Amino acid sequence: MSVLEDVGVHAASGHPWFGRHRLAPAAPAHTIREMLHHEIRDTGWPHQPLLPAAPIALPRASYAELFRTTAALLDLVRRTALETAPTTRGRLAAYSMPESEHQLFVEDQFAEERYADCVVRPDVVIGPDGPRFLEFNVSGALGGAVETHCRLEVWRKLYADGSGRVPFGCQDPFAVRTEMFRDLCAELAVAPRVALVGSARDQGGATRYFDMQADHLNSRGVTARFFEPEDLHEAWDCPPHLRYPLGLRDFTIPDWAELGIDTAPVQAALDNGCLLVGTQTSTFLSSKLTMGLLSEGRPWMSAAERALVDTYLPWTRVLSHRWTTRGARKVDLVPYTVDHRESLVLKESIGMSGKQVVLGRETDRATWEAAVTAAADAGTSIVQEFVAPRTTRLAMIADGADEPHDADVAPVFGPLLFGGRPAGIFSRFFGDGRSGIVSILGTGSSDDCVVTV
Repeated sequence: MSVLEDVGVHAASGHPWFGRHRLAPAAPAHTIREMLHHEIRDTGWPHQPLLPAAPIALPRASYAELFRTTAALLDLVRRTALETAPTTRGRLAAYSMPESEHQLFVEDQFAEERYADCVVRPDVVIGPDGPRFLEFNVSGALGGAVETHCRLEVWRKLYADGSGRVPFGCQDPFAVRTEMFRDLCAELAVAPRVALVGSARDQGGATRYFDMQADHLNSRGVTARFFEPEDLHEAWDCPPHLRYPLGLRDFTIPDWAELGIDTAPVQAALDNGCLLVGTQTSTFLSSKLTMGLLSEGRPWMSAAERALVDTYLPWTRVLSHRWTTRGARKVDLVPYTVDHRESLVLKESIGMSGKQVVLGRETDRATWEAAVTAAADAGTSIVQEFVAPRTTRLAMIADGADEPHDADVAPVFGPLLFGGRPAGIFSRFFGDGRSGIVSILGTGSSDDCVVTV
């Protein structure tokens, strides 16, 4: 029997964009559960009471659309962020960046800007009219690469035939990122030696999260080593042939600050010629203020670029006491935001795991009005149109269950782009069919990788 099932348009909440086919579970529930747990072990990933019993399968056209649009929008995001000011100092002021972010820049501004967007993952939901890009995560520390690799390892083992062939297409994030580093080393004319900079303290105390990545690079001819910040001097204070001239910056300043980890060793490595991607300029690209500026339109945008933004970005504005446009009409932004609570979302410019997001429809009017007024006074938040997500049917496995069950889930897709190359699609969702602020660490959602059939 074929592993592909035809589900058609399964319910009123479904969407043709998801296609007609899905992959049936390829093993008993307990086997799938054990394999998923085994592959993701010791990576700091939390226990999930609901796990997928198969990968999410998309039609080739839908799968390709996510990457094609990500690349096109990323170009506009980059241009929008860099045009805010000609220098790093000017951008820090334009974005009202907190003092904690005024560090870890390299002296060469060209390199700082050139290597800011090496690692990218937008958050995309499927709305009534198709994909909508809610935000862009641009950072070497973004989630999805390790998790997608681990999930994909399970699905490949379960679905492969005797010749190792699988009935789906996909990219392995580790393989694509290895090629990115190989090309970057060639571009920089340096030895293929890559430092993975992070901390096990940020991953539950175990090093497997980093060891997996280093092992993959080493197995493919790129010398790699994981460095805790306290050991990072060994990447540059050594003979030239042993130095690590390039690396992955797999940490965030806020996370390390919360853990009490000093960033000074990272600055020392940067000052001594170790280039870590993505560079600190990625913070400007990730800022949700950039989404607001892009949605409102820039003077240099062509008609085609404007149409692309209108098609794929929900209406988004930097929130302040001013007038703006909503469709064909002018609106006083703060009163408009207060009065249209149920159709809007409030987001701070910098945040992770949904902690700085307020859904108007889940907030009472008084609380919403206070939050909107405070955000408008600060000028470092956006207001965004709420996109009602459409669902797809996926087989799920509950803790202790002997059989999978079907659920209609509303996934947030995260197409990974490494050095401009498609590198797989991460997805997260509530396994019980809920929607809202979807975050693995913040709200306890489930995750899966996405393939094409």
